[in-house]
Amino acid sequence: MATSNDLKNGMVLKIDNGLWQVVEFLHVKPGKGPAFVRSKLKNVLTGKTVDKTFNAGVKVETATIDRRDMQYSYKDGDMFVFMDTSTWEQTNLTEELVGDSADYMLEGQDIVIAFHEGNPLFVELPPSVVLTITHTEPGLQGDRSSGGTKPATLETGKEIQVPLFLEQDTKVKVDTRTGEYTGRA
Repeated sequence: MATSNDLKNGMVLKIDNGLWQVVEFLHVKPGKGPAFVRSKLKNVLTGKTVDKTFNAGVKVETATIDRRDMQYSYKDGDMFVFMDTSTWEQTNLTEELVGDSADYMLEGQDIVIAFHEGNPLFVELPPSVVLTITHTEPGLQGDRSSGGTKPATLETGKEIQVPLFLEQDTKVKVDTRTGEYTGRA
């Protein structure tokens, strides 16, 4: 048990017979009336996002989440195979559970997987990853009709917008939360 004042990003709560992860929160102290906490919660299983307001100091039930360091091994059909780096046990996750994280995963990459009561909940990627551009058209100097960017396909198959000067086989840093180019590696 925790209070609404203890909320932090990434914390998982048990609310309405479901598991909800805190995406963002804001403590509000109006000049008139009691303080409250405005939060955005994401359902861990369905991905649905809702806004919820808690009165200050209200008790909320937290879920016990076991975060394990895993290594992405390979994709087998529609299953992703991960290996626990401490016990060498393999865990298979469905495409549905991995979701958009698959766009940023390379074989051999270290990833954190969150478990609740032995069941995998979600995949946590690092804030940014380094990937190689496998295909992009040459950028034409002076072409600014697209804001100075062009599409590029990464080694995972994900397509992002990159600056015109980048070429094929260039390693780039990509933000895993937004999917945007952040710089060269």
